[in-house]
Amino acid sequence: MRHDIRTEIDIEAPPEEVWPHLVDLTAYADWNPFITSATGSAEEGRRLSLRMEPPGGRAATVHPRVTQVSTAAALEWLGHLVVPGLFDVRHRFELVPAGSGTHLVQRESFRGLLVRPLRRSLDGGTRAGFEAMNTALRRRVREAHPAA
Repeated sequence: MRHDIRTEIDIEAPPEEVWPHLVDLTAYADWNPFITSATGSAEEGRRLSLRMEPPGGRAATVHPRVTQVSTAAALEWLGHLVVPGLFDVRHRFELVPAGSGTHLVQRESFRGLLVRPLRRSLDGGTRAGFEAMNTALRRRVREAHPAA
């Protein structure tokens, strides 16, 4: 079984200004309402520790491995619940230039045996968490780089 979630937002700054906030994982606790704690480094092959707190859902700490880093363009990681195939999660951020700003796409692809029973919580709290994170990232970038 597979299920995908995709959220998008426009940020009034170029990808080069958005990127540092996205990859500064230790600062997530300061601004991110969804991933409230993060440790590790946004480097391919590195393992992360991420505390996810979806609105109305149960908090969980996951330990995905970074699978792609393309500066100012894409960040991706892959995690598994207990063993691969039970509940696999591929999370991806894409920063797409849009005029003088950035179109941020945040998506997650879920695969495995537990996708069907967890689908309702994914479409509810997880999607709401992505949207809250997107809005908070836009606000953080705006505060760090006010329009001239």
